[in-house]
Amino acid sequence: MINKDKNLLEGEIIALSIKDFFTKPMLKIAILPLFFTLIIMLIMFYTAAGYGFDSLEIYIQQTQNGQDVMIDENAPFYFIWITSLMAFLFKYSITSWLVGFLLYTVGTIFIMMFSVFLTVMIIGFLTPMILNVIHKRHYAHLEINGFGSLLSPIFIAIKSLIIMVLLFIVFIPLYFIPLVNIVAINLPFYYFFHKMLNYDVASTILTEEQYKYIHYKKANSFRFRTLLLYFLSMIPSLMLFSAVFFIIYLGHGYFQELNKMKKFKEDKNLIEQDLQN
Repeated sequence: MINKDKNLLEGEIIALSIKDFFTKPMLKIAILPLFFTLIIMLIMFYTAAGYGFDSLEIYIQQTQNGQDVMIDENAPFYFIWITSLMAFLFKYSITSWLVGFLLYTVGTIFIMMFSVFLTVMIIGFLTPMILNVIHKRHYAHLEINGFGSLLSPIFIAIKSLIIMVLLFIVFIPLYFIPLVNIVAINLPFYYFFHKMLNYDVASTILTEEQYKYIHYKKANSFRFRTLLLYFLSMIPSLMLFSAVFFIIYLGHGYFQELNKMKKFKEDKNLIEQDLQN
């Protein structure tokens, strides 16, 4: 158990979070996001591949060979649009090379981003279990009181998702500016990432009043933490394994702030008692 009178530095919090992550209970939990994310992504991939990829390859080959492209009228409307556009672009060698490059680049980015999005959603169901282990191991002297209802996470997820989509639309002009487009693409995803992780952890540990107070005092500290975690999530496949670590790290951050509040309240009560005596 952590000394309740000691406030950990950021480096100590990171080191403690890494140590906790490599314990047997946490490694068991860490398998779950990896398993479910891979299953969902494989199902989506093979569902799309069963119809779209094979047909698209045939259309592209027909275009490049100068043949007339026949599109199945029963195909989904978005597939018809994409196929028609691809058929036009693949008529020319320059646009053909450019489109091929963009497909691989954008496709890779999309898969990475989608895996982050999906893992954040899945890890939300495991957050109480993870924080309960951390609480018993290090912060048993603290009382935890979560806030919100069963529908609150769904509401937060829908609200954050809508804002994320709106940000994507607003930032469209920036996607054509080199370097700036990197920030413009990642900012909406980071917004969703930050909101979901912060809410999942804070609503499990704190009361609503405690969360408002800590957010008012330490909002930038937690933005820095989630930004660091977001950069880590951009490393291929790391997010699938390290989502549990993200919850542990943010959990320690909120537990430390809660410990400071408790200690401040106890010191204040002692001072008041001394003054009365």
